[in-house]
Amino acid sequence: MFLRSLLLACAVLTTPFSLCQAATSDEQKTAHMFSTLQTDPVRLAVFMRQFPKGADLHNHLVGAIYAESYLKWAAQDGLCVSVEQGTILPRACTSTPAKGEKPATDLPSDETAENRMIDALSMRDFVPTANDRSGHDHFFASFAGFGSATEKHAGDSLAEALDRAAQDHITYVELMISPGLGGMIASGNAHPLHGENYEQAMKTLQADLPKLVAQARHETDDMEQQAQHVLHCGTPQAHPGCAVTVHYLYQTLRTVAPSAVFAQLYAGYEMAHTDPRFVGVNFVCPEDDPIAMRDYDQHMRMFQALNAVYPDIKLSLHAGELTPGLVPPEGLTHHIRSAIEVANARRIGHGVDIMWENDATGLLKEMAQKKVMVEINLTSNDIILNIKGKAHPFAMYRRAGVPVALSTDDEGVSRGDLTQEYLRAATTWPLTYQELKQLSRNGLIYSFIPGASLWQDGYIVSACRASETSQCRSFLATSEKARLQMALENNFKQFEADTAHNTLLAN
Repeated sequence: MFLRSLLLACAVLTTPFSLCQAATSDEQKTAHMFSTLQTDPVRLAVFMRQFPKGADLHNHLVGAIYAESYLKWAAQDGLCVSVEQGTILPRACTSTPAKGEKPATDLPSDETAENRMIDALSMRDFVPTANDRSGHDHFFASFAGFGSATEKHAGDSLAEALDRAAQDHITYVELMISPGLGGMIASGNAHPLHGENYEQAMKTLQADLPKLVAQARHETDDMEQQAQHVLHCGTPQAHPGCAVTVHYLYQTLRTVAPSAVFAQLYAGYEMAHTDPRFVGVNFVCPEDDPIAMRDYDQHMRMFQALNAVYPDIKLSLHAGELTPGLVPPEGLTHHIRSAIEVANARRIGHGVDIMWENDATGLLKEMAQKKVMVEINLTSNDIILNIKGKAHPFAMYRRAGVPVALSTDDEGVSRGDLTQEYLRAATTWPLTYQELKQLSRNGLIYSFIPGASLWQDGYIVSACRASETSQCRSFLATSEKARLQMALENNFKQFEADTAHNTLLAN
C-alpha cells in the first residue's frame, strides 16, 4: 500500500526529491501506521500532535490568544468586565458597578460569570440566539470584546503563541501584527486622498512616515523584549517557545476610509522594506464588510501602486473568505483573481469562494502555474462561513495543482491549534503520509522567510542531496529558510524513528 502510494507520488512533478528515494524502514512503518490510524481518532490525535509541522503562515496574534488569558490580564490590569455585554471594559469598575459589571478579579470566584465571558470572547459552545445569530457575527464581535486587554500584553501574547507553537511541534510562525496602527490611521485621515493619485499621496505622507515607522518599531521592540522575559529565553529556565522562529506580516485594516487604508499600507510596506523582522504585508477585517466590499478594487490598485515603489515586498492577502448569500452573487466573482493579477499576491488567505470566481478553472490553472499558495483554515471556515468537511475547496485546489498549507487563522478564538487543522484534513480526505508531509513542507517552502529554499522545482537542491557535506553546510549558512527546512527534515527523521517503535500506535 505504502509503496504503491509512493510510486504514484513520484509520478507527480511537484514530488520532492527525497520521496523518490528508497524510503527508510522507519518511514515505511510510520506511513503504514498513519493509514491505519485514520479510523482511530484517539490514537490519530496522539500521532498528529507529535507530527512535525513546518509553519503556521496565517495566524493573527490577537486572535491566537485564549479568552482565559485575556481575562487573567484584565484582572492584572484592574479592569472591569460587562458580563451582560460579554466585554472587557477599558476601565476599572466604579464604586457602584452598573448592572452586569464586575471587576475581572471577581471572575474566578463566579463560575457562571467567568464561563459566560469565555463563551462571549471565543467560539466555545456557540449556539445561535435571537441576539447572536451567526458564528460569523459572534466570531468577529469577540475581537471588540477582548480588545481592551490586548494593549499592554502584546509581549505576553507573543510568548503564549510561541509556547503553543512549540507544543504543537511547529518550526516557524509568521504572525500578523499591527504595531503603531493608530498613528497610521490618524495620518491617513489627516491627509485625504485626491482620487487615486497615490504618487501624490505618498509625497503628502512622507513627512509623517519616519515617525510612524519609528513608533511601530518601538512597539515591536517592546513586544519582543516582554516575550523574551516571559519565556526566560537565554536562561536555563527557557520555555520551549524560545526555539520557535518567528517573523511578522504587517496587517492593515481595510474597513476604514481609503486615505487611512493607504496610509497604513504605505507605512506597512516601509516597515517590511526596512525591518527584517517583517517579511510582508497583509490586510484584515471581514471581507464581506460593506466598506471592504465597496473599496476592494481600489485596495488592489493601492497594492499595485506601492508594488511599483517597493518591488521587494511580498504580499499574502485575505481573499475569497466569502460564500453565496453572505454577499450578492457579483461579490463572489473576482476577489481572488484581483488579489493575484492586480495586487500580485504570492499567497491567498482562505480562498473559499474559488468556484464562484469568473472562469474558476482558468484561475486555478493560473494559480498552479504561478505557484500562488492558499492558506487553508478549515476550522475558521467552518465556524465563520459554515463551510464544513468536503464542502471545502481544499481537495479542488490540490486536484488543480495549486499549493496549499494548513494554518490556524485565530486559534484562541476558534479554540483550536494546528494539530486540530491536520486532524480535520486527515479525517476528511484520504491523505497519505507523504501527502501529509508535503502539506507540512509547504508551510516553509511558501513562507516569506529570507533566503533560498532547500527545495527547487520539487527537488532538494543538489548541494544538499547529501546533507552532511561542506557544500550543504555552506548553502545552509546563506539561507535562513533552508536552515529551517533542513531542521524540519531532521524532525521528520526523529519523529519516524520514535513512531516506528511506539507500541501505542502499532496495529
